[in-house]
Amino acid sequence: MHHFTYRENQLYCEDVQVQKIAAEVGTPFYLYSHATLTRHLKAFREAFEKIDHLVCFSAKANTNLSILKLFSDRGCGLDIVSGGELYRGLRAGFAPERIVYSGVGKRVDEIDDALKAGILMFNLESIDELKLIDQRAGKLNQRARIAIRVNPDVDPKTHPYISTGLKKNKFGINTEAAIEGYRLAARLAHIDVMGVDCHIGSQITEAAPFEDALQNVKSLMLRIKSETGIDIKYVDMGGGLGITYGDESPPSLNEYAKAFMQSLEDMSVTLILEPGRVLVGNAGILVTRALYNKHSQDKKFIIVDAGMNDLLRPTLYNAFHAIEPVVRDKASKIVADVVGPICESGDFLAVDRRLTEVNSGDLLAVMSTGAYGFVMSSNYCSRPRVAEVMVKNDQYHVVKQRETYADIVRGESLPPFLDD
Repeated sequence: MHHFTYRENQLYCEDVQVQKIAAEVGTPFYLYSHATLTRHLKAFREAFEKIDHLVCFSAKANTNLSILKLFSDRGCGLDIVSGGELYRGLRAGFAPERIVYSGVGKRVDEIDDALKAGILMFNLESIDELKLIDQRAGKLNQRARIAIRVNPDVDPKTHPYISTGLKKNKFGINTEAAIEGYRLAARLAHIDVMGVDCHIGSQITEAAPFEDALQNVKSLMLRIKSETGIDIKYVDMGGGLGITYGDESPPSLNEYAKAFMQSLEDMSVTLILEPGRVLVGNAGILVTRALYNKHSQDKKFIIVDAGMNDLLRPTLYNAFHAIEPVVRDKASKIVADVVGPICESGDFLAVDRRLTEVNSGDLLAVMSTGAYGFVMSSNYCSRPRVAEVMVKNDQYHVVKQRETYADIVRGESLPPFLDD
């Protein structure tokens, strides 16, 4: 469900014409729907309302401050994986006690900042990390609240780059190592054990992998209690629920919630969930303008002003994004590659895609780009990163200005020895 709809052949975001925003802001730009973001969070929470839970938005999906503030104002928690995301989260108003810190490579300065902020807990990825956090907490005269991330060796049946719950992946530790980790944590002077953590991947479109992972975690919790005496308060099952980009049929929110609630109904724990894509993915689009049509002997290319530096997912994951005209004023169909201006053959938004005819100057909407869109963009080829815009009802606001050429060289300096 989203709030991008056609009225008299014009694409609207809520009650604002997308063409109007393009004329005033320029292209390319990301466009987010306030109503869709709000609705998705509400629906997600309602699916889990029968059990004790905490929803922590996965910041890596979209870190725009306006989106973060929208969620924090509604009492949402935050899942972070870097010091930068902690900084953004605090600036957006998230309560520290509703922030969980995941990620496989936390630096000392990032650990220290999170300890000083008083976050809910660290999700630890290794025994070395456990020992380091105990040391840093002692040095800062703090208590470090932790969970250990267990790798359940469950196949999430998703793209291998976003699969995180198999034993060959770099994330988490196996069950036996986790038990030893909890034994050690119970002895460390500055550690408070709070929970168990598990996250098996992203863009998962079946309920079964979540059910399998939770059964593994539940068995681990029973062992932790019997072998160490530790009472687990939080079960963090991460995120990963997929969305519909094309022909996927992910579980409904109620089906997804049922997979957890049936297993946890006899346990006195708080379930932590870290949705990202499912909250923001379909709440955003990338608007781009066609620059040229180009015909080769075997191919037709539509060259647009958005490239792989603006939206990396098609290049990195061979991901599908629907592409729709902003103005429906043509009937004939073509098959073409939609490509950007970057000097790479991998710079494409779609390959051999059946589309409505596109002429130079036409606006296109690349759908479902609210997650892992702008956050993965770059300045490759010295291209300024694009603007981000949010719509609420009949108003829009530029929530991040388009970068200038001056922005992309800011911070660089020439050493004096170049003049020698």
